[in-house]
Amino acid sequence: MVTRQIPNVKDIFELMQFRKPEFDLRKRRLDAALTIADLRAIAKRRTPKAAFDYTDGAAEGELSIARARQAFEDVEFHPGILKPAPSVDMSCEILGGPSALPFGIAPTGFTRLMQTEGEVAGAGAAGAAGIPFTLSTLGTTSIEDVKKANPHGRNWFQLYVMREREISYGLTRRAAEAGFDTLFFTVDTPVAGARLRDKRNGFSIPPQLTLGTIVNAIPRPWWWFDFLTTPKLEFASLSSTGGTVGELLDAAMDPTISYDDLKIIREMWPGKIVIKGVQNVEDSRTLIDLGVDGIVLSNHGGRQLDRAPIPFRLLPEVVREVGKDATVMVDTGIMNGADIVASVALGAKFTLVGRAYLYGLMAGGRQGVDRTIAILRSEIERTMKLLGVSALAELTPKHVTQLTRLTPVGRAPRGVSAVTSNAAEADAAVASDC
Repeated sequence: MVTRQIPNVKDIFELMQFRKPEFDLRKRRLDAALTIADLRAIAKRRTPKAAFDYTDGAAEGELSIARARQAFEDVEFHPGILKPAPSVDMSCEILGGPSALPFGIAPTGFTRLMQTEGEVAGAGAAGAAGIPFTLSTLGTTSIEDVKKANPHGRNWFQLYVMREREISYGLTRRAAEAGFDTLFFTVDTPVAGARLRDKRNGFSIPPQLTLGTIVNAIPRPWWWFDFLTTPKLEFASLSSTGGTVGELLDAAMDPTISYDDLKIIREMWPGKIVIKGVQNVEDSRTLIDLGVDGIVLSNHGGRQLDRAPIPFRLLPEVVREVGKDATVMVDTGIMNGADIVASVALGAKFTLVGRAYLYGLMAGGRQGVDRTIAILRSEIERTMKLLGVSALAELTPKHVTQLTRLTPVGRAPRGVSAVTSNAAEADAAVASDC
C-alpha cells in the first residue's frame, strides 16, 4: 500500500521552477533553436519566398544537395569506450593560421538580400568565434568593409575569373591589400546552373514585384522595412546589378577559364591559394602537382551541375591520393556538427558551411549567425566526447563507416576498403545498398 499525505504547499513550490521570462523576442526565438534545422524553420517563416528559396534551393531536380545530405546521414560512428574525454580541443591549424573550430564560413553571394546585415554579420560572428570568414566575389559587402567588420580575424576571398579579366585581377589586388590571407580560386562555375526555384520565383536584383511576391511579403514586413531603409546593395565586383541571378552569373562568368588563368592569379596572389570546386581524384592530383596550397571538394552546394559527385563520398579517395601533399577541405550538405566530425575523421583538414550560416542570418541577423556557430560547436564537442576523443588529431577513419546507398556500376562501394576491416563487413556494406 502507498502511504498518502496532504501535499505540503512549500514542497509543491520547490518542485515548480518557473523559467525566467525572456522579453527580447529575437533572443527568445534563437534560444529555442536547438539545431540548424530549427534555424531553417525560423528563417523560412521570416524571409520572403524568393530570398529564402535562393538560399535553400539548388540546381534542377536538387538531387546533388539531397544526396550530399543523405551521405552525412548515412554515417555510422564507432565510439571507443572507457576513454575519458572530459574536455575536447576543437582548434586546428589551417592554411598557415589558427582556427578555434574545424569549420569556417563559406562564400555566399547576394547575402544582404537574405538579411540586411549580410556579410558584416557573418564576418563579425566569425571573428568573435575565432574562425575564418570567406567573402564571395558576388558578396554584397565590399572587401574593405568586411575587413572593418573582422579587423583582427582571418578573412579569405573567393574569386571568380570573369569575362573581363581586369575585374578579377583588381579584386585579387584589393583582397591582398586588405590583408586577406587566402584566395579561393573557384572552378565549378563556368556558367550558371539551372536554379529552377529562382526562375519560378522571378528572383532578381533588384527584386521583381508581382502579385505573388507582394502577397508573400505581407506577413514579413520587417524584411521589407530592412531592405528599403538600409543602403542600396553593393557588390564586391559587379557594377551592373539588373537582371535575374542566372543572367548576372552568365554575364560575369567565363566558360573559357583554364589553367592559364590559374597561373596568372597564382603569380599575383601573395598568400595561400586554394582551388574550390574540385570533383575528382585526377584533378586533385594535377592541382597539387601544380603547387596549390589546398583544394576544396565541393559541388557548389548542389547549385551547379545536378547529379555531380558527392564531396563527402569522394573525400577518402582524394585524401589517400593527395592528403599527404596538401590541405584537403570539404563542403556541401553540412547541417550538423557530427557531419564536420565525420569529415575530419576521414581526412579533411577543414570544412566550410554556407546554408547553415545563412539560415542563422535569416533567423536573427548577427545573433542568428552566432547561434549557428554555437549549435555546431556544441554538436562537435558532444560528438567527440561520445567517440572518446579529446582532440581533432585523434579522429581517424576507424571512427566512421560510410554506409552505401549509391554504388557505381561495376565498382566496389567507394570507401569500403578504407572503413571495413574484413570481407564480412564489406559484404554487409554491399548488401545495404538500395
